[in-house]
Amino acid sequence: MSERYSKVILTGGTGWLGRRLAKAIRGGALSSRGCKLELKCLVTHGDDPKDLVSLGADIEWGDIRDVEACMALMDEGDDSLVIHAAGLIHPQLFTKDFRDVNVAGMRNILNCATSVRATRILVVSSNSVFGSNLGSCVTFNEQSNYNPYMGYGASKYESERLAAAAIESKGYPEITIVRPPWFYGPGQPARQTEFFRMVKDGNFPLMGDGRNKRSMGYIDSIVSGILLAAYSKIAVGESYWIADDRPYEMVEIVDTIKSVLHDDFGFKVSERNLHVPASISDLARVVDGTLQSIGLYSQKVHVLSEMNQTIACDINKAKQQLGYAPLCGLREGMQASINWCLTNNQSI
Repeated sequence: MSERYSKVILTGGTGWLGRRLAKAIRGGALSSRGCKLELKCLVTHGDDPKDLVSLGADIEWGDIRDVEACMALMDEGDDSLVIHAAGLIHPQLFTKDFRDVNVAGMRNILNCATSVRATRILVVSSNSVFGSNLGSCVTFNEQSNYNPYMGYGASKYESERLAAAAIESKGYPEITIVRPPWFYGPGQPARQTEFFRMVKDGNFPLMGDGRNKRSMGYIDSIVSGILLAAYSKIAVGESYWIADDRPYEMVEIVDTIKSVLHDDFGFKVSERNLHVPASISDLARVVDGTLQSIGLYSQKVHVLSEMNQTIACDINKAKQQLGYAPLCGLREGMQASINWCLTNNQSI
């Protein structure tokens, strides 16, 4: 690995993925000599940067919606790698926040990184720009047609279109897009722990027979894929799916978590799986679309609306062009995730 960058500039560093990226970068993952590259992170007021500070990262306080904050973040950012991992997935109430954060933020990062002559912008996008698959045997690849799902998907689609326009224009830094799906692993937020708790108690609702599939990505596998893409010359102007080797049926995900909890950690686990009519998700999708059409957002309704869908991707391009290889499979990843919960006082 050559020494391409003078420093790394990271947005979204206080998020789940951002913290794991920061740990890998400061651990020498971006240096052939194992050196700790300088890391600078944009942190929104109200977020806690203690994990980043403990790694020796420089903190710039501000918001990606603020051009001045983005310019301060990019100060002396020539020859830098910019990893844009910040984004809004679940607004508290209003859908307009999707565009304010995801689209305006992308525009600010592109323009400010260009003004300081950064070397590469690595854009973290989402599976939501493609919506759901047409069937359980269909997977997305990089040539699939865009079909953004609801407000979040539309905002990430607009963000990708901004990046694509920059790729086609002269004067912008190198740009690479990666698309992780649902991820899991150490450092997880409380909502993921609540998912484990529901599975343990037999209360997680499987839609229909639970055979719809989801691609998932172990968090440090995704970090590995992002860093590979950040250094690859062939990745300039390209996009990649980064995930586990294969999609999993929802019933397999649930059964694997139950097995790990019971067999590996000694939890008492409910033997039942809660199956509910898939039409409940269909109804939630109608409600979600209606709410979002008038500018309102409900996280619970939105999550429910996706639960009977297949959202699956093909990672062959990342394997072939980047040398990407997932670090583990579902069971090993869930073991690490649950172990992290138990050693960090998250009750399951």
